[in-house]
Amino acid sequence: MQRLLTVLIFTLAASVVSASDLPRVVSVNVCTDQYVMLLADQSQVVSLSALSDDPQSSAFADKAGEFPQNNGRAEAIAVEQPDVVVAGEWSDPALLNILRTIGIDVVQFPIITALDDIPDQLRRMGAVLKREDVAEKMARAFEENLAALPEPDEAAPLAAFFFPNGYALGTGTISHDILIKGGARNLSVELGMQGGGRLALEQVVLNTPDFLISAPSYSGFSRSEELTRHTALADFPVVHSTSDWTCGTPLTLNAVAQVADAVSRLRDTSVTE
Repeated sequence: MQRLLTVLIFTLAASVVSASDLPRVVSVNVCTDQYVMLLADQSQVVSLSALSDDPQSSAFADKAGEFPQNNGRAEAIAVEQPDVVVAGEWSDPALLNILRTIGIDVVQFPIITALDDIPDQLRRMGAVLKREDVAEKMARAFEENLAALPEPDEAAPLAAFFFPNGYALGTGTISHDILIKGGARNLSVELGMQGGGRLALEQVVLNTPDFLISAPSYSGFSRSEELTRHTALADFPVVHSTSDWTCGTPLTLNAVAQVADAVSRLRDTSVTE
């Protein structure tokens, strides 16, 4: 599904003929990188952030190889002479202040905390890039797909976010919204968590979630990761999050599908037992 959705998105983005008066853009944030790659004409993209081609951070890491990277330094970006720099809500304020001081237009984008926010983010980036038609088509397509998802079920399976160091996610996060739209309940929320926080191993085990959501294991050794591999968790099914879960791009629908698949497997198992 992910490959098909990615192809459809980039086909849509390429459907508008480029124009010579489109603004030249630099992105200094991994999330704005992805929105630029979604919506910009390729000729507009001056450079992307150093994390743009990191598959652990960006859902469009493969696509990012088509573009130069910047080092996030004001002097290097100034030499590139972009018309606009797009950045995240928490991008380096010193960098952005210098760019504004030397006359470069800087537009910051907020962190996406709900799937409903994605269409507005698409439209706003489309306006910055003067690609409003592309953005509108993509926003409407996303809205239609989102509206087609089933309503949350109070009897839905219970899932627990349990990342390294017991990190978990509650209300007000895109991950919580993905989980709910995928047809599961969130243990963190049932325990009163808002935003990010931590769950103790004992909280997870005693509340017996139907499955866990955690990060895939990486090379090397980390004590924080050891907690997620504790023997007390050995019998819990695990859904591994991917870069589709971050940044709130239209590919969050792949993450919703991940959860929905896990829920479906649980229900199938329940029927056969």
